[in-house]
Amino acid sequence: MDNVTKLSVLALSIAAALPMSASADLLISEYVEGTGYSKAVEIYNSANSSLDLAGYSVVYYSKGETTPNTILELTGTLPAESIKVITNNHADNAIVLDPAIDAESATIYFNGDDKVGILKDGVLVDILGEVGTTGDWAKDVTMERKAGITTANSSYVASEWSTKATNDFAGLGARSGNFEGGEVPEVPAFSCVGETITPIYSVQGAGPSSPLVPEGEYESVEAVTIKGVVTARGESLQKGFYLQEAVGDGSPYTSDGVFVYLGEKAAEAIQPGVEVCVQGLVQEMYGQTQIAGDATKIEVGAQGEELATTAFYVADGEDLAQALERYEGMHISLDAGSDMKITRNFSFDYSSYRNNMVLSHKAPLMKPTQVHAPLSEAAVALENANRINELYIESDYKAANGQVPYFPDFNAETGYMRIGDQVTNISGVVGYSYGNYRFVVTNEITAGDLIRDNDRTTAPAIATQGDIRVASFNVLNFFNDMVGGDETPNGNRGADTEEEMLLQRAKLVNAITAMNADIVGLMEIANNGYGEMSAIQNLLDALNAELSDEQAYSFIEISDEDKYQGKYIGSDAIAVGILYRAASVTPENAAFVIKTPEQHAAEGVATRGEGETSPAYDKYQRHSLGQTFSIHDEKLTIVVNHLKSKGSGCLEDWLEFSEDKDPADLQGKCNEFRVSAAKVIGEALTDVEGDLLVIGDMNAYGLEDPIRVLTDYDATNDERDIVTASWTTLDGKIYEREGSKIEKGYGLINLNTEAHGPATYSYSYNGELGNLDHALGNASVAERVVAVEDWHINAVESNLFEYSSKYTGDLEKSENAFSASDHDPVILALSYPEPTPEPEPTPKPDDGGSLGYLALSLLSLLGLRRRASLKRSDS
Repeated sequence: MDNVTKLSVLALSIAAALPMSASADLLISEYVEGTGYSKAVEIYNSANSSLDLAGYSVVYYSKGETTPNTILELTGTLPAESIKVITNNHADNAIVLDPAIDAESATIYFNGDDKVGILKDGVLVDILGEVGTTGDWAKDVTMERKAGITTANSSYVASEWSTKATNDFAGLGARSGNFEGGEVPEVPAFSCVGETITPIYSVQGAGPSSPLVPEGEYESVEAVTIKGVVTARGESLQKGFYLQEAVGDGSPYTSDGVFVYLGEKAAEAIQPGVEVCVQGLVQEMYGQTQIAGDATKIEVGAQGEELATTAFYVADGEDLAQALERYEGMHISLDAGSDMKITRNFSFDYSSYRNNMVLSHKAPLMKPTQVHAPLSEAAVALENANRINELYIESDYKAANGQVPYFPDFNAETGYMRIGDQVTNISGVVGYSYGNYRFVVTNEITAGDLIRDNDRTTAPAIATQGDIRVASFNVLNFFNDMVGGDETPNGNRGADTEEEMLLQRAKLVNAITAMNADIVGLMEIANNGYGEMSAIQNLLDALNAELSDEQAYSFIEISDEDKYQGKYIGSDAIAVGILYRAASVTPENAAFVIKTPEQHAAEGVATRGEGETSPAYDKYQRHSLGQTFSIHDEKLTIVVNHLKSKGSGCLEDWLEFSEDKDPADLQGKCNEFRVSAAKVIGEALTDVEGDLLVIGDMNAYGLEDPIRVLTDYDATNDERDIVTASWTTLDGKIYEREGSKIEKGYGLINLNTEAHGPATYSYSYNGELGNLDHALGNASVAERVVAVEDWHINAVESNLFEYSSKYTGDLEKSENAFSASDHDPVILALSYPEPTPEPEPTPKPDDGGSLGYLALSLLSLLGLRRRASLKRSDS
């Protein structure tokens, strides 16, 4: 379907959704979208009788929105075949109407990408433009309805309109043609001659806002005139241009640059290096100091040399936000001394609804609850520090899918960026929008401009350590339905095409083989059984095709009595699984399933505020899978888990008014529900004999409640209560109607924290690093730990390299292990040495002499060698 057809279908869909027209008499006859604030709408009563305007309103639809915004509620009457003109009430509107024209003023905000309509009692009567679409379709133009059109239309018909020149106001007040021979008013050319020039650094001042804007107001009382050199144009993210003093005041506390906001593209003559003089009000617009520019009050000078960029630095004793405020509006560069690191890779930003990247000063940001207890003073302090340690790296125009505009060689093999990389030799202008400082890049960089602190490795360092290795790996919705795989009990996810699925599998195979683990716990594998067409069999076959018989894997299958509907592990679309090397470890007894709680809260079971009753909640989480292995006659029990995600809310979030936001304790939604699962898992494992490892994606960071419950929580020594969820069931039976308080944790040890401290990570979300993937063990297995490693192949990489092609355009993918998933695998090396055979006692020489003693010694030695040979052939 071509774009024209798509737009037509969209227009028809919107027209069908809008109410039917209430009248065909009142219509829009002219539209003016001139430079600056020169805007107007002309309406016409095409009937042969007077029209009561009560209930009519002139509206506009902003950009792609389908909900109208009111320009003016109409009153009075409009005589038959008469005109009324609504003009913008801004003081700088250049439209001058003859007093004989019926006119009224109103605040008009529409620009060339908006649509204008007439409503009667909320029902659409007439429309100019296709509602729901975007693009500057009517910018800097006057549009006049053709004289033969006398009927309003709630669907836009482009052929009914003719386009006139920019700032052509002469037709306002006449149904067609010009008003009584009226002329286009001349807009006098603006000149700085005789104007008092206010230095830009005086506009900016030394504080967070301009000293020229009164406290509590958003703009200055009087306009200022400034002069400087253009450093960059803004044509999309912010429309206007950046102006900077050629020679500033030399003070590090005041910025020498400012953004001039026009609300539209600047004239082509306004280019970097051109001297420009502009007059306008100083505004504090949502945190950004700017000049409210007017295209009619700009004087463009000669083209000169572009200004050199200023090197950015954060001074001792200040934070990143304070430093950026000193450079607001300026053209700066980040170099090695700036010490700016990637903390969120190039990906989608829901605030500005575009792809961008985030840098932080000195180091990537850590999730507060990874390193500090929730709601502790330290966690709150780190959260606040993180929010002021972010710089969004932007392109002016939205990036095309799969492209980084300022990094043209972006690719999956050599042109990659990783969280923790220091970015140098990048230039841009500093602005503020959507609640964050933004750096709009003006040059291009290469991979050589990235100083890598934690570069890629082809295999984890741990891959050859210890006697065996155990890994936990979330495989990012590995489904095989694209190649005829069996169905799950709850729909399919993952790859949308066979090509995507094969790429995903190749990346996973390369990652798992490089890990060289003897046991691999899997999360997010399709829950479609264990047969020939199951996802786990599909992955196993691909893995073993790359491995020797000794390295080959098998998978653990649960018993029929544990299978949901005789086939699945639980009812979710995804499940956990276990791969193991039979040459290294031997399953002992049957696998076991730990069923986890569900939350079923009927509508109205809880109230909040002033008696508001709760909606219904039905929440689930994946069952856990356990298997005991024998290793040289030692027992090791592995339990693989995948707890409820943080995304969708549970009843407790509603009670805290957090159903639409992140809860105040920063633990994400459904925290109490995950605590319920942790409690059930802990209880189920209290009698396990031998070594115990609890691994998997817990959807909880290092010091969050579910991890504390499984490890070292003690209510008598902690400032916070940890509680379970209410209205839970377990295996179809009531578990807890009301949440219960946890008194003491289950005593497992966080082996990653034990080895490396709390600041470890396997996942990145919203620019913060932390561990959702854990390895918890009892005391006996802790003594066997040789090493623990989060292999950083996914969390720090761009998600554009993942298997999905949905938003990656023509970006070439790679089968390498990087971005095989969105979680890093966590790997443990454990010591299970092969027992050393005890030597048989050597008989003393008897009376038979030394010859008999020598014969016995030789026989003993041959026996030892034979036993050793048998052990090698059996391994």
